[in-house]
Amino acid sequence: MADDTSIRALEEKVAELRTMMESGGVDLSEEITLLEKKLFALRREQYARMSDWDRVKLARHPERPRGSPLVEAVAENFYELRGDRMGGDDPALRGGPALLDGRRIMILFHHRGSTREQQHACRFGMATPQGYRKAIRLMNIAERLRLPLLSLVDTPGAYPGVQSEEQNIAGAIAESISRTLALDVPTLTVILGEGGSGGAIAIAATDRVLMMENATYSVISPEGAAAILWKDPQATPQAAQALRLTAPPLMELGLIDQIIAEPVGGAHTDPKSTADELRTAVSNHLHELSSIPLDELRALRYKRYRNAGSVRAAADQRG
Repeated sequence: MADDTSIRALEEKVAELRTMMESGGVDLSEEITLLEKKLFALRREQYARMSDWDRVKLARHPERPRGSPLVEAVAENFYELRGDRMGGDDPALRGGPALLDGRRIMILFHHRGSTREQQHACRFGMATPQGYRKAIRLMNIAERLRLPLLSLVDTPGAYPGVQSEEQNIAGAIAESISRTLALDVPTLTVILGEGGSGGAIAIAATDRVLMMENATYSVISPEGAAAILWKDPQATPQAAQALRLTAPPLMELGLIDQIIAEPVGGAHTDPKSTADELRTAVSNHLHELSSIPLDELRALRYKRYRNAGSVRAAADQRG
């Protein structure tokens, strides 16, 4: 049976051989190909028996494509706009205009950081009130310029620090949700990795919501649910299953509209194909949404969130 240790060892061996071939001029391509085939088979075996907790860990994988590098791979001419015009800026929630397959859009995205310094500055994608007020500012610009809004969600949740609470993080989230729901432009969300609680929904109350295959979307983390309901950290895998936080059950409930396939082993194993799949899915949905008259789009959005979580509504959507 495949496990993380054997897969990691094989990944390291492939990387070592690649380095030797690049630096020493020795042709090791045949050996690398054989090892990559074995690695693919191990990943496929592991993938087939993944639990919900395994998918949570993939959503948190440190090498998962996310943030600024993913935006640059998916879109063109991204121009970041900073500041909430009230005295602050938050690097954990970023955005600005860009081009996607020739279409002008406004992008909002959580940025978790790739280096230790960036991760500390971005609080691993946990935004403050300044971040959500900046998001509202960018939504207003999108509406004024008639730009569709694309939100890329990847956060454990909003930042829960004392200063964040003092500056009314709950109010900022509520205002962001309200503004997203009222926008007079097409809106689309993709859950890239973690979609945690109000920090995610603040920019995800859109016309359509897509999820990467190994992303998660939940009101609370498995660790938090295990601590509250089971009083036992060992119950975290059980909590992950009970929360139904992965893409297939959320699709059944009608809370998301499409699952975007990832490479075997997770998005980090092939960032380029991941970006290609993401771009295609986003482009298709934006094209469809842009063809719907605005009055009808608003009515559909109202119906979607008025009935969110309804078992009957989910059954109607499937049938």
